[in-house]
Amino acid sequence: MLPSGMDLWRTCELLESGFNSRNIASLVQAGDLVRLRHGCYIHGSTWAAQKPWVRSRQLIAAHAHGTLTTSGGGFVYSHTSAARLYGLFLWDVDDRVHITQESAPSRTSHGRDVVPHTRALRTGDVVFVDGMPCTGLERTVVDCCLMLNYRQSLVLMDHALRKGADPGKIRQMSASLAGRNGVIALRRALENADARSESPGETLTRELIHRLRIEPPEPQVVAWSAEGQHRLDFAWRTKTVALEFDGKVKYFDYEPTEEVIYKERQREKALTEEGWTFIRVKWQHLFQEHDFKMRVLRTLGKAG
Repeated sequence: MLPSGMDLWRTCELLESGFNSRNIASLVQAGDLVRLRHGCYIHGSTWAAQKPWVRSRQLIAAHAHGTLTTSGGGFVYSHTSAARLYGLFLWDVDDRVHITQESAPSRTSHGRDVVPHTRALRTGDVVFVDGMPCTGLERTVVDCCLMLNYRQSLVLMDHALRKGADPGKIRQMSASLAGRNGVIALRRALENADARSESPGETLTRELIHRLRIEPPEPQVVAWSAEGQHRLDFAWRTKTVALEFDGKVKYFDYEPTEEVIYKERQREKALTEEGWTFIRVKWQHLFQEHDFKMRVLRTLGKAG
């Protein structure tokens, strides 16, 4: 049996518990162990039960645990790895582990799953999240946006501002980055960010509406019916048209229960009786841009 009381093990910990290399290989083949990176394993049942965004954070924890006895420290988690430790939304981003350290690393000091960055870090630039050192929130946002495209940056920026990131600090940091790759995406994302966005899908919907030159709706609109107060993802108030994004489950730690779905439909029915028209958007609709635009304009035209 695997050692109890923990889910992550370094190879040396398994060897000290009485396993040998053949035992470990057999456990991996059977699925009882999953090799997360060189020299670090996780319990198979734990890994299987985790959502994708939890697995992304687990890979950072595996790096921290796996390097505990092989690294002299001196690095902090940064860029998208720091963003994951903060719980920020990331859209279409890989799971590589990003670290920042003061001295340039050797080519063999990190695995292929690690992206090292070199920069001097002041004491105030480093915070601890879940016991792991990482760059401060605003620095993390800036670093990420410099390597992401505009839409990815906007998703991140919306959520960072919602979580309390200081736009003034981000603006100050970006002012010193003239000419850097990615600074245009960073500045555009900050300019167009909206902390009212509650999911990546809402952010991408807002961006698409703006890019397609559709009349912008108001986000997070409160509406009333005989059932009480309701909050809509987006609404064109004067036309009583609501747009709801139905893909939230992909980025949250819960599945909609039958009761939640039932209440959602009852809410829509109650508002429909008050004269509201609903446009429901799913992930695939955001990548069918012509159909999306025609559908929205047709609905707004009828309402108008």
